[in-house]
Amino acid sequence: MGFFSCFTRRKIKGSKRNEPIAGASPQQPDEHGAKNSQAIAADDGDEDENKAEAFNFRDLATATKNFKQECLLGEGDIGRVYKGILQSGQIMAVRQLDRTGTQGSKDFQTEILKLSQLHHPNLVKIIGYCADGDQRLLVYEYFPSGSLERHLFDIAADRKPLDWPARMKIAYGIALGLEFLHDKANPPIIYRDLKASNIMLDETNTAKLSEYGLAKLLQGDSNPNVSPRMVSSYGYCAPEFEMHREVTVKADVYSFGVVLLELITGRRAFDSQRPTEEQVLGNWVKPFLRNPKKFPEIADPLLESQYPITSLNQAIGVASMCLQEEPVGRPLISDAVAALSFLAMDPP
Repeated sequence: MGFFSCFTRRKIKGSKRNEPIAGASPQQPDEHGAKNSQAIAADDGDEDENKAEAFNFRDLATATKNFKQECLLGEGDIGRVYKGILQSGQIMAVRQLDRTGTQGSKDFQTEILKLSQLHHPNLVKIIGYCADGDQRLLVYEYFPSGSLERHLFDIAADRKPLDWPARMKIAYGIALGLEFLHDKANPPIIYRDLKASNIMLDETNTAKLSEYGLAKLLQGDSNPNVSPRMVSSYGYCAPEFEMHREVTVKADVYSFGVVLLELITGRRAFDSQRPTEEQVLGNWVKPFLRNPKKFPEIADPLLESQYPITSLNQAIGVASMCLQEEPVGRPLISDAVAALSFLAMDPP
């Protein structure tokens, strides 16, 4: 089943926007470790047990060895992430937010408690927060496997490159996570900064979206469609965001298309080390998208041509649709989920 025929089938049947894929059990985990996106919030205990825990700053400072460099996991425009170990032995990831533009303590706590109620197999769980004085920190579950960025671009001698089935499984998981945020979360959440470094992988290569919901925490703008504070990383952001700072679910779909291209090509969204005409992945790949015969030329050389050509063609088709210049031309993320479900279930 190809990407375009999948769309056609859904429209002919008149299926609803969020209708489960035919043949899929809406409440059972599939072989890829992800439930259908209708799974929501806590379903395994009292709601209060799933709320984010309030940490004091001293405890988090102790857990991260006073935020020493040796505990640093990564950093970006909104702050640094550290590995922390509580006295109980629990390991966690601690995001120390940039204090510029952050909300007051009460509003910050309210938003975090809302976000902590979002539970889905393809979201990183929010464990807790800290709002001591002017300190704003978030505490997440820790993934020793690291981010998608690490697995794609920092290939170690003792770690094999991701094979094609793993890449399609990851793409499907990312799409499921986005679908949950767009269609199931209440109110809906626009990710705004989807990129490889914000996607964690567990030991089974299940994709987990992190940093969701931070835009509202870090800006005071009352207009939900404009984001002056959260600036999507260069190479990932949609044209309308670059021109007008306009953010909608279709901007997320564009960013997803770029991440999917990264999985297919093994190239970064933006790579200053490449020749000028190849630095922006979305621009470099455009001429190839016009000719399916050239699709194998953009596949990651590390794959060593070990992929079904039909699967490659369909994955590139999904990416191409997501990267349409005009938002109206892009699919909904639920449509991308439907298309990718067939690729993720291909046998190794």
